[in-house]
Amino acid sequence: MSYCVNCGVELDDTAAFCPLCHTPVQNPNQPVDLHSPKPFPTERQEVPPVSKRHVAILLSTVLASVGACCGVLNLFLRTERTWSLYVIGAAIMLWIWLVPPLLHHKKDTLRLQLLADILAIAIYVSLIAVDLDGWDWYWHLALPIILLLGAIFLFWGLTMGGRQRSTLSSMAIVIGSIGVFAMGVECFVDRFFRGNWSPSWSLIVLAVCLILTIPLIIVRRMPSLREEVRRRFHL
Repeated sequence: MSYCVNCGVELDDTAAFCPLCHTPVQNPNQPVDLHSPKPFPTERQEVPPVSKRHVAILLSTVLASVGACCGVLNLFLRTERTWSLYVIGAAIMLWIWLVPPLLHHKKDTLRLQLLADILAIAIYVSLIAVDLDGWDWYWHLALPIILLLGAIFLFWGLTMGGRQRSTLSSMAIVIGSIGVFAMGVECFVDRFFRGNWSPSWSLIVLAVCLILTIPLIIVRRMPSLREEVRRRFHL
């Protein structure tokens, strides 16, 4: 057994050069064995990536099977509650969330994907409304909140998905959107249960969001403060 004169690694009898530092092996007392098999592969090979189309087919089959089996089981048991609608709705929602992004990766499909995700949530909640016979709360409470959430997601996609934004700008946008969402949720809840809107807790949330957003905007606008914050917090 010989060793590399450069790095000292132990060499196999079939090694013509060091596998670590590639120094040629010159040992007159032990010539290189050219007939025995190498202790490691001589050609680099990689496992081929899994086809995303096949993954999409697998996910579609699994989700469809789960929904169909639960629907048949619900009919077979003949229970008063259509509990299978919850499972079917969840399967549809997961399919919309997972399968289309596997098949489409173009940037211009981001808006369509966001709209599809919100549509999936609306469909799932509508199936819950069918089971609970609650179309009134669906149309006047659940659907407006879902649409508001979809509008915020779409706003995030338009402002942060198209171009590279700094961490401070992204944080300011997200925090400000949370305040707006809280105001909208309280508005819809008050109008549904009381008939009018009287802001209370959402104003506190909005005030906190403004308190956090305004310093971020100021720091973002001042280069010296921005660089100091980036050094301090590794942003």
